[in-house]
Amino acid sequence: MDLQRLFLFLIFVFSLGLVWDGWQRHQHPEQYVQQSAAINGNVTAPQVNPPAVATPATIAQHSVQQSAGKIIHVKTDILEAEISTIGGDISRLALLKHPDGLDKNKPLVLFHRGTGTHNYVAQSGLLGAGLPNHNSPFVSEQDQYTLAGNAEQVQVRLTAGAGSALKVTKLITFHKGSYLVDIAYELENTGQQAATTSSYFQLIRDSVALAGSSMFLPTYVGAAVYTDKEKFQKVEFPEIEKGKTDYPKQASDGWIGILQHYFVAVWLPKEKANREYFTRKLDGDSYSVGVILPEQVVNPGQKVLMGTTLYAGPAQVDLDKIAPGLGLTVDYGWLTVLSAPLFWVMALFYDWTHNWGIAIILLTVLIKLLFFPLSAASYRSMAKMRVVAPKLEKIKQQCAGDREKLNRAMMDLYKTEKINPLGGCLPVVVQIPVFIALYWAILASVEMRYAPFFGWITDLSAEDPYYILPLIMGASMIIQMRLNPKPTDPMQARIMQIMPIAFSVVFFFFPAGLVLYSIVNNILSIGQQWYITRAAEAEAESKGAAAKR
Repeated sequence: MDLQRLFLFLIFVFSLGLVWDGWQRHQHPEQYVQQSAAINGNVTAPQVNPPAVATPATIAQHSVQQSAGKIIHVKTDILEAEISTIGGDISRLALLKHPDGLDKNKPLVLFHRGTGTHNYVAQSGLLGAGLPNHNSPFVSEQDQYTLAGNAEQVQVRLTAGAGSALKVTKLITFHKGSYLVDIAYELENTGQQAATTSSYFQLIRDSVALAGSSMFLPTYVGAAVYTDKEKFQKVEFPEIEKGKTDYPKQASDGWIGILQHYFVAVWLPKEKANREYFTRKLDGDSYSVGVILPEQVVNPGQKVLMGTTLYAGPAQVDLDKIAPGLGLTVDYGWLTVLSAPLFWVMALFYDWTHNWGIAIILLTVLIKLLFFPLSAASYRSMAKMRVVAPKLEKIKQQCAGDREKLNRAMMDLYKTEKINPLGGCLPVVVQIPVFIALYWAILASVEMRYAPFFGWITDLSAEDPYYILPLIMGASMIIQMRLNPKPTDPMQARIMQIMPIAFSVVFFFFPAGLVLYSIVNNILSIGQQWYITRAAEAEAESKGAAAKR
């Protein structure tokens, strides 16, 4: 039993550590993220010098201030974008199906350029003498584009000024019901000689997390690279700044992008096409993450199309359907092997009930059923300990002052009564990783964001605004503690009395979905333990009555 209490204490310490870390992030964010640096409201970006050969070194690391340019507005059924005629940057991208972290009545803005907010844009350009890059002016056919009626896509066409024998048109294509955006260059050689060029595509972002992130969400903001050989790798912004990156620079598959809580933006070059991945620290608090595609020859009179696809939207496990490894952008932490199947089962229950809270309840019941034999053995052991508690107290009085004699007498009693003193510990040990895995499954899954349960619980991924669920959870712990045998050590007894209160306070900062899981788990445990305890006490009474006859 001492070991079981030790594991409960470890859970408490783990929870307390998460609260402390979240509090530090909330009170001293400057220690975790750098503040956004914007010049006259415009994000800084690397200057591209037109070379003959495309390498990361050709994208200079010094920053430039961009001209404002004209803004082109694009709206689909799920996206609202702003494109600048300078470089054809996607300088603003709102996800219409996902509310803002602070105001549910506004859409979440993933890309944004300006002051008073994070800076995050998608840029691209060509590498070659006289060819347009992300600082070059383009001319648009119109200022407004809307995906309407039965149209499946809407395309923005930007024409570059004549600077070489290549006539360049930048094509940005949005699709109905999709977070995929195709970005390509249409090249027509009007000269007499073959022309060679390559293209680059990059995301420019600062290190600031999105507004509305909870103080208790220590989630990842940074770059990520995936290749079939090296698999999924995070590339943190501090590593980029120090130049200590070891991701694969050359590959023929995979993708590169930037992750943040719930959302991701990645470049998805065509498979089996050579590419070069790069990361750069720019001036101020800005980082460049991107890809350079291989050179392409455009012969006289020839017209070619070169480009790639951008995914900018929610991080979901089913993104593997779009590209291998893209589902790994859902960051479940080091217990992914448990978190992923737990969420998969929750998703199945959600498909039946259309309520994530009910799905969590059903998942809890399923977990309890799976662990039922283990829990039953544990509660039987605890019930026997409760029955022999008076005998243990008598032995303690008889062996006062002699620790060795006390331990020997207790072990003899356990052997006589056929009690395993560690029998109640295994279920607790098993449930610790399940608890942590479910914690990350709820935190990392965008489906849980703003998911309502009932009444005042309108967001299972956030804390209970009125702390009602944590108080219910604390009450359930008190009831459960009373079913356990009382500790023989007075200090342990006081600690066990404080534990429900301490857990309730800690759970004030936990997502409501996780607290709901704990409540249901406690209620089921109380019922199971009460039944087994009553059966054990009845059995002990019948044995005692038989012995007196």
